Amino acid sequence: MMRQTTKTALAVALLCGGLGQVAEASTLKIQLRADIRSINPGVNRDANTDGVVVQMVEGLVAYGEDALPKPLLAEKVEISPDGKSYTFTLRQGVKFHNGAALTAADVLWSWNRYMDPKTDWRCLSEFDGRGQVKVEKISAPNDKTVVFELDKPSALFLSALARTDCAMTGILHKDSIKADGSFDKPIGTGPFKFAEWKRGEYIKLERFADYASLPGKIDGLTGAKKPLVDEVRFLVIPDNATAKAALLKGDIDVVPDIANTDIAELKKNDKVKTSVVTSMGLVGLIIQTRDPLLQNVKLRQAMAAAIDAKELVATITDGIGTPNNSIVPALSAYYGPVQKQGWKYDPAAAKKLLAEAGYKGEKIVMLANKRYPESFDAAVVAQQMLQAIGLNVEIEVLEWATQLDRYSKGNYQIQAFPYSGRMDPALSYESMTGPKDKQPRKLWDNPEVQALLDKSMVVNDKAERQKIFDELHKRFIAEVPMVMLYNGIVGGAIGAKTKGYVSTLSSLPRAWQVSVGE
Repeated sequence: MMRQTTKTALAVALLCGGLGQVAEASTLKIQLRADIRSINPGVNRDANTDGVVVQMVEGLVAYGEDALPKPLLAEKVEISPDGKSYTFTLRQGVKFHNGAALTAADVLWSWNRYMDPKTDWRCLSEFDGRGQVKVEKISAPNDKTVVFELDKPSALFLSALARTDCAMTGILHKDSIKADGSFDKPIGTGPFKFAEWKRGEYIKLERFADYASLPGKIDGLTGAKKPLVDEVRFLVIPDNATAKAALLKGDIDVVPDIANTDIAELKKNDKVKTSVVTSMGLVGLIIQTRDPLLQNVKLRQAMAAAIDAKELVATITDGIGTPNNSIVPALSAYYGPVQKQGWKYDPAAAKKLLAEAGYKGEKIVMLANKRYPESFDAAVVAQQMLQAIGLNVEIEVLEWATQLDRYSKGNYQIQAFPYSGRMDPALSYESMTGPKDKQPRKLWDNPEVQALLDKSMVVNDKAERQKIFDELHKRFIAEVPMVMLYNGIVGGAIGAKTKGYVSTLSSLPRAWQVSVGE
């Protein structure tokens, strides 16, 4: 391990040293924990790959800071009264990296390529009828207009288009493909263009001088996106300690995702800056409501009242996190006054509920794992709080794969469990809501709740959707299928000479609107 770390450190030193003269002027160096899998947008990808690809390609819409899909290559989006037709008007003056102007024909070409099974696009199933949406037809009435026609109304169509694991359904120029039909390189419209990929070492991107940025401020993956450096180098540095050391030495400029303990430490260091935001991920205690003991709602309510969420979250996140008892993430545009109302920490009320539930000291097992340290720490602190009101809770530590299998089969009483982020609240609720007989992994099996959720996936009006999510939250707090604790945390560390870098709710790095000075 020591030999590998030394080798990695040497590689970083050589790379950074070799960039010496350029780096002082206009090279932004960002850590990658592992090499990317491809440069083909949305194909053979992982989250690490997505972080590089989104610098080069753009879609019709993209997620803003509030997790709502907003126009990017589209100037505006119009939805028909029946909710089945979406008309996109393209922005003027947008160019591809090869200098060609963006037209509706490029959107059609890109879409048809994505929908060809041979492309192996990650998100094909989201639009061919297997998922929430089926696109029946796409047309271009003129050079600046594209129309998508769906088989039924969907509130999730734009959100699906904007997904970063779909590469934002990025629009490419046909010259991205070689004459033999194989993929060459992404010729997109993003602020940076592909230059070089030295496998296992770095990916080099160059500033796109003709980039057409939106006006205003930076806004998630849309808004202002001006490239302010001549070059971006994503350096493959698997070891976080090596990356942190390189940052402190000034050999790299950005470590996009660091541990909470490192954030707390680096906040005290004047050589670096930190940027911390909450993510769309969910961390909490999931409950098997069909368990003979835990099917009693008063027992579940007692558990919720026994948890001092403020103290628990502060303890396990080194004071960085903020409690959230709602399935709607705190950054969401749908997180409002209702979602802020959670369970009240009240040990006396919890003990009273236990007595009313007829609890007699039966053992309750909480599953946890050490792959996700904060999830494990949440289990330990929650156990102490639950024991304090008289619950006999034991922790069983499992390998993550084993815990996940138990979750999938519904074979547990309680689990300390992290959910990955979903940008739309309907999808956050969908991850935990549904019929247990067909899907044992679901937590909340309530037909009325399912009907509300189904409606939220069809209705496009934001005020109407807000009412639905408000009602879902009230029922969630009352029925307690899960003790939701807080949203995940994304913390980045930035060199002192780097200006403008801000962490994103998606945890993907943003190289635009960032400069490097003395």
